Amino acid sequence: VPMGVLSCMKYLMFLFNVMVFAGGTGLVGVGLWVAVDPAGFQDIVATKPVLSAAAYLLLAVGIALALLGFLGCCGALRRSRPLLLL
Repeated sequence: VPMGVLSCMKYLMFLFNVMVFAGGTGLVGVGLWVAVDPAGFQDIVATKPVLSAAAYLLLAVGIALALLGFLGCCGALRRSRPLLLL
C-alpha cells in the first residue's frame, strides 16, 4: 500500500472523528440547555417528565459520542490501534 494512501486515510479518519466529536459536544450543549431552561421547550413537548428524560438522554448520548470522537482523533493521529478499536 503506497504511503500517500495511508496518510490520506489517517487524515480522513481524523476528520470523521472530529465531526463525531463536534456532534457529541453539540448534543451535550442542547441537552444542558434543555435541562437548565425547560420552559422554552414546554410548548414543543406536552409533558415535563418526557422533556427531562429527553434532556438526560441527549446528555448521555452526547457525552458518549464526544468521548468516542476524542479517542478516535487521538488514535488516528498517533496510529494507535487500541484507541481506534475502542
